[in-house]
Amino acid sequence: MIVKKHLLPISLAISALTFGATPALADFGSKHDKNRVPKHARKNQRQQKAGAFDFSEIFDTVQILNAGAVEIHLGGHLEQSELEAMDPLEAYVHAFEEGDELFEINYNALDGVGVNVGNGKRFTSFPRPDLKGPNAWANILPHRATGPNGDSCISCHNVPVADGGGGVNDNVIRMDPERQQKGFIERQSPHLFGMGAVQLVAEEMTTALHAQRDEAISESCSSDADTTVELTAKGVSFGELTVSCEEVNYDNVEGLNSDLVVRPFEWKGLTGFVRAFVRGAAHQELGMQATELVGDVDSDFDSITNELSVGDITALTIYNAAQPRPVTKVELNSIINTLSEEEQETYGLPLSDADMASIENGEALFNSIDCASCHSPEMEVASPVFYEPSQHANYRDETYPAGDIAGLPSTSLQFNLLTEIMDNPQELASGQTLGQFEESENGGALVRLYGDLKRHDMGRAMAEEIDEGNVGASVFLTENLWGVGSTPPYLHDGRATTMAEAILYHGGEAESSKEQFESLSDTEKADLVNFLDNLVLYLAEE
Repeated sequence: MIVKKHLLPISLAISALTFGATPALADFGSKHDKNRVPKHARKNQRQQKAGAFDFSEIFDTVQILNAGAVEIHLGGHLEQSELEAMDPLEAYVHAFEEGDELFEINYNALDGVGVNVGNGKRFTSFPRPDLKGPNAWANILPHRATGPNGDSCISCHNVPVADGGGGVNDNVIRMDPERQQKGFIERQSPHLFGMGAVQLVAEEMTTALHAQRDEAISESCSSDADTTVELTAKGVSFGELTVSCEEVNYDNVEGLNSDLVVRPFEWKGLTGFVRAFVRGAAHQELGMQATELVGDVDSDFDSITNELSVGDITALTIYNAAQPRPVTKVELNSIINTLSEEEQETYGLPLSDADMASIENGEALFNSIDCASCHSPEMEVASPVFYEPSQHANYRDETYPAGDIAGLPSTSLQFNLLTEIMDNPQELASGQTLGQFEESENGGALVRLYGDLKRHDMGRAMAEEIDEGNVGASVFLTENLWGVGSTPPYLHDGRATTMAEAILYHGGEAESSKEQFESLSDTEKADLVNFLDNLVLYLAEE
């Protein structure tokens, strides 16, 4: 069920970031297809398809009769200068509201959505490197690995509520990075809750790792001797460095790149910050090319330029980053009087004493069999304010991918995880709202993500044919488990239809925890699964 949500101080519409659409095998055909084109007709057909459909031929007429969805719903694109001229809180709220709209609307040809994918079509669930003719898919810049496969964001981020994940039918199909079409990479659409908090955790971890490296270099230069330093951040070990004054040996670094930058997004941990994630998804999945990505150039040959302005991308970034945190059924049970009967039924409320005991025991078992060694229950963010652009050099653009198109933002938009998350305004006994993050004893924010933002070898059962990102075919970023009870199926491609399956697919570095799970009694297994099912996504109804 998709529901609208209440916001403070204003009501905003729902939306989410798109990553895929329903697969359409007809794009490639099958040797078993009785309706395939006969061999004698294929040459003529190929000649007819050689030239890509030229939208410019009908553009003028379409423009007279129609308008782009951005124009219809928002009156035009958002200018970055407009946001920077506002009061900080006003700018945050306005950007969130605009970003909400940009996520919800169905873009059309006059916005620049889609691209030529053969036979006059704009969308496909499969990448088309075979389309090498003029103005065709393979020649689009920057090169695409997928799609475009949808015309809106919310279409693939709506399980079980808006801004959630996507079902297995919404999986993204990507080609291999070398564009040889050796096979496909399949990825499940993640939920978007708590994205800003995750970036802040990554920023502080990167700061700690860089400080340890730099201190080791300084110490080595002072002592004129090699130094070995253990790399740890927020309780997570990333291996070690051997440092001399002239050289740093990264061979024993674990779980991240040698630049020691924690990249918390995508299943392989390939993207570092929300803005890069947003504009990449817009380009790949929607075919909407941001000005900061390509400049004032029609590099996807659809007769439209400047499809998303710098201000638009800022708004989308703020909207994603300011999503509320995932919650638990136990929390929802504590405010059950604020929930509708339908919501109570959806989340299996009210919880009985037996349910509560099962969840509590399951949490203890989760820790006892070392699941928490990778799925860390919580991390503290010392500075709970999210800035866009970030104040951390590794989490912002020094120049846009398109170069110096209009200058980078001169000021940052910002919001506080503790006080300025606008969704889920129901007040808890602690005084915080259901959407806001809990304040730590040190004045920071507790981020209960159940993850470590580190890559791990998950063993042969999860290994893929294609090594995306060159990090290892069986290597994946630890999946943050907050919200996992609301986002089946599980794992990177949705192969696990139940929580128990997902656990049993674990191997490699998680082999011991899997074996310990297998040795539990049936009741204990059920309790552990009940604990995980307790970690859910929720949005207040309007």
